[in-house]
Amino acid sequence: MLETLISFALATFILAISPGPDNIFVLTQSAARGSRIGIAIASGLISGCIVHTSFVALGFAVIIRDNEWLLYTIKIAGAIYLIYLAFKVYQTDAFISLESQTSKGNWWKMYRTGVTMNLLNPKVTLFYLALLPQFIIQNDIPEWIQVYILGGVFMLVSLIVFYAVALLAGAVASFIKSSKWFTSVMKWTQIIVFIGIAIFIFVN
Repeated sequence: MLETLISFALATFILAISPGPDNIFVLTQSAARGSRIGIAIASGLISGCIVHTSFVALGFAVIIRDNEWLLYTIKIAGAIYLIYLAFKVYQTDAFISLESQTSKGNWWKMYRTGVTMNLLNPKVTLFYLALLPQFIIQNDIPEWIQVYILGGVFMLVSLIVFYAVALLAGAVASFIKSSKWFTSVMKWTQIIVFIGIAIFIFVN
């Protein structure tokens, strides 16, 4: 089992550092609003994985996969939510105040955004359904417990990578304070990322 977990952790690390909607979102938000906000979003994204792991462990993921209308409905909801977030960014001033972004209330708001984005992306459930069973082995540990163990490893490794991304991207926060052109660029980068992820979820 230990060798399997090590192999799975390595596979997870490679996936986590590969460019994708989640780490790109953490990167852009951290660069635009500071590492604390990036950590909040990363925490929310990973928290949502608990639900996806449970779907796989309890068999609900198969129901989502085999019901096209349900999958389509979740996709639409996710795309609409992301477009809504893009619109909210569009309505804001291009100038970003890092002090206001790092308040406790705003941290929880961005945490909830991460959770919602994750839960409204059915691709995460389908990804788990395709990946986790490949690392389940025949032993005395029930399969559903192995799914939770693998899900925990996936979340831990991904969280470490996402936190690292948030901290590195947040290092430019001091530069943002004194650069109006950069904050304007980051505003439109956020909008593009939101819309891009929405399209990615909906068309694939």
